[in-house]
Amino acid sequence: MKNIKYLLLGIGFGIALTKSEAISWFRIQEMFRFQGFQLYGIFATAIPVGMLSVWLIKQSQVKTLSGEPIAIPAKQNNHGYIIGGFLFGIGWAFTGACPGPLYAQLGSGLTVTAVTIASAILGTWVYSLLRPKLPH
Repeated sequence: MKNIKYLLLGIGFGIALTKSEAISWFRIQEMFRFQGFQLYGIFATAIPVGMLSVWLIKQSQVKTLSGEPIAIPAKQNNHGYIIGGFLFGIGWAFTGACPGPLYAQLGSGLTVTAVTIASAILGTWVYSLLRPKLPH
């Protein structure tokens, strides 16, 4: 019962993704072919909302539920971000999903998404093995 609010937030997020068609394989393919701009509109909305949220967190010095201050460290660019972003985009185009909507797709009845989830878990495990050898 302690984490019920997170479950409810996740269900709400899944409903929002489903209703906005952000989990639609067709919409994702449409976006990558520049034939539809619905998902670009969602991204164009999410970026300023995220920027505003981070700014508000920094300005108001919000603390975690356990009372610790939230620290957002500065990031330094490296070419690993470009390589990782390229690989992420390829996986997104092939599977029709990024990690966020995978569980929403599975919950909406697209059982083939279980293969994508298993592949994402395998990729994360491989990354954990290779991480010490990669540029960070």
